[in-house]
Amino acid sequence: MIKSHGYAARHSFSSLKLFHFEREEAGANEVEIAVMFCGVCHSDIHQVKNEWSNTVYPCMPGHEVVGKVTRVGPGVTRHAVGDVVGVGCMIDSCRACPACQAGFQNYCEGPNSWLATYNGPMVPAKKAPTGDNMYRRDNTFGGYSDTLVVKEDFVLKIPAGLKPEAAAPILCAGVTTWSPLRHWKVQPGDKVGILGFGGLGHMAAKLAKAMGAKVTVFTSTPEKIDEAARLGVTGILEDDQGALANLKASFDFILSTVPEKHDVNPFVELLKRDKTLVAVGALEPLKPINNMETAMHRKSVGGSLIGSIAETQEVLDFCARHGIAPDIEIISIQDINDAYKKVEDGDVRFRYVIDMASLSNDAKG
Repeated sequence: MIKSHGYAARHSFSSLKLFHFEREEAGANEVEIAVMFCGVCHSDIHQVKNEWSNTVYPCMPGHEVVGKVTRVGPGVTRHAVGDVVGVGCMIDSCRACPACQAGFQNYCEGPNSWLATYNGPMVPAKKAPTGDNMYRRDNTFGGYSDTLVVKEDFVLKIPAGLKPEAAAPILCAGVTTWSPLRHWKVQPGDKVGILGFGGLGHMAAKLAKAMGAKVTVFTSTPEKIDEAARLGVTGILEDDQGALANLKASFDFILSTVPEKHDVNPFVELLKRDKTLVAVGALEPLKPINNMETAMHRKSVGGSLIGSIAETQEVLDFCARHGIAPDIEIISIQDINDAYKKVEDGDVRFRYVIDMASLSNDAKG
C-alpha cells in the first residue's frame, strides 16, 4: 500500500482538512502518479457540500489532475516513468455497454455508470455506504492529494506545448465545453454565444474563437466585459434587455456554462431556427422551458456531460497547437477553503489551480 495524504471533507458542513489514507500500488495496466497540480472546479464545491445528494464521505475532490508517472504496473505500454500526464473526471467505466463500446465512457450505461476520479460511480442520489469505505468502488479519492493510481487507458498525455499547471483545467473545464462545440458541429463563421464567463465560460470562448466562430459572451459581471475584449470576443451583460432584443434569432449555437439553476429562456430566443442551446454547467433542474418558443422555430435545448477520453486528449492537443490555455491563479492547498468561498462569490479570474507541492508543508500534521 502507498501511504498518501491530501485534503478532504468529512461532512457536508465541514471544511477541507488534511487527511491521511492509503492507496493500492499500481497493478496490471495501471500507473502511479505523483500529483503536481490540480484544478479547482465548481463541481468540487457542489460535491463537498452534497448539493447533488450523492456525496460519499470522506470526500477528497480533484478531477483536473496533472502529475508525473512514478511507477507503472505490468502490461503498461501507453505511459512510462517520468511522463507528464493528466487525469480528468473519470478513472474507469463498465467498458461493455454500447456507450463505452462507442468510445463515450462519459455516458456509460453500466449499472454503476462511470467511475469518477473522486466520490465513486457517477450515479444520482446513491445511498452512502456504511463502515470503512476507503478502498471500495463506491468511494474514490481525487487529486487534492499527493498520489493517484489509475488505469493507463484513462490517463491522458500532456502535450509538450502546454504548461502542466495550465493543462489541469483543460481536463474538465476544457473538455466539458469542447465536447458540445464539436458534437453540435460549430463551424468557422458560426455565431456562438457563451452564457456565463467563469472557468468553463472563458475556456469555451477561447476554444470557439480558435475554431473560427464569432463569439459573444453573456455575463452578469460588468468587469468581465473588458476581459471579453481582451480575449477578442464580444461581451454583453446578460440582463441588458436592449442588447438581447437586438440579437434575437441570430445565433447558430449557444452554450450555457452557468453552474447552478438558471433561466435559459431569454437566450433560447436568440437562436436561429433549427439551432440549439446546450447547458453544461448545472446538473440540477433548470427553470421550465418556454416550449412555444422552441416549437414555433424548431429550436432545441440540450445537455452535455464532460467528455470522453478521446475528446479529452483531442482538446489537449488542440490547445497545444493553438496556444490556448486557461487563465489561472496558483494557490496552495492550505488556501483551498478560502478559494471555495471566492469561487462561490465569483471573485476568481478565472480558474484556481492548486500547486500540490504545498501539501508537503503540513503532510506530517
